[in-house]
Amino acid sequence: MTTAALDGQQRGKAPRPGLVTLFKRSWDKHWYAWAMVAPVVIVIGVLVLYPLGYGIYLSFTDATETNIAKDIGPVHIPATYHVVGFDNYWKILSGQDGDFYPRLIWTVTWTLTCVAFTYAIGMGMALLLNRPAKFRLFYRLSLILPWAIPAFVSVFAWRLMLNSQYGVFNSILTHVGLPSQDWLGTPFAQKVAVIMVNVWAGVPFMMVALLGGMQSIPQELYEAAEMDGASPWKRFLHITLPGLRPVSNTVILLGVIWTFNMFPIIFLLLGQTNSGDTDILVTYAYRKAFTGVSDYSGAASYGMVILAILLVFSTFYRRYQAKTEQA
Repeated sequence: MTTAALDGQQRGKAPRPGLVTLFKRSWDKHWYAWAMVAPVVIVIGVLVLYPLGYGIYLSFTDATETNIAKDIGPVHIPATYHVVGFDNYWKILSGQDGDFYPRLIWTVTWTLTCVAFTYAIGMGMALLLNRPAKFRLFYRLSLILPWAIPAFVSVFAWRLMLNSQYGVFNSILTHVGLPSQDWLGTPFAQKVAVIMVNVWAGVPFMMVALLGGMQSIPQELYEAAEMDGASPWKRFLHITLPGLRPVSNTVILLGVIWTFNMFPIIFLLLGQTNSGDTDILVTYAYRKAFTGVSDYSGAASYGMVILAILLVFSTFYRRYQAKTEQA
């Protein structure tokens, strides 16, 4: 009897609506929202999803400049490349190409160094600007300028200042009796130069974000700590840093992602003078795709590996943040 009752209840239930039915109900109820979102979805699909999908497809082929489809005058030459599966990824991750791991080590070093300096300097400037001072608005606007100036303008200005013959840096060195330096000539000097320029360009963002976080910390906490005899350093350690944790976590994550993929600073600052040792993964992938005999499949594979590295890092970083906040 129990089985019969259950069967009766199941037969009395309405069938579960399918995907098409759910979509029609959503469209009838929220058609205006779908209409508003549609242009953004189309733009993202054309500018992001399609190139991403095509890049994933190319990474599984052996496509190069010599075997892709091309038109020479009225003659159309069809593509002759083939699908090779995970062969490109195996060459990269196994170290067969001989370029991935040296570039990865330098990319990680470049990223950690730039983010550390950017965060530390941005924190110092935010602490200074968070205090009452004359012309504070002027100082804030002046320090935001490196972030507001287009990257190619600021990078070319740095190229002029770092010029070995006419640059202002060497003029200062020779004026004080020191020898001039070839700032953009040797691999080590190139690495120092790109880190210096990237830190200069990234400090304003850190400063503005951290300054906003400082202004959201209740002033009563500082007053109570000062009445209890806490020194400025203890107030910074026990009030400012914990209060800035949500902002710091976010800006550090963004800083790592942006710096890991910072193409314009290195490419525009060094140009053809790049020794190759200064290439991070993203600039090396660009050179594979657009210099010499273009290796489109290899460049696409590097792009997918970069994407995977950042996705894995972001996932573990967010989980670490969640555990830290719960503790």
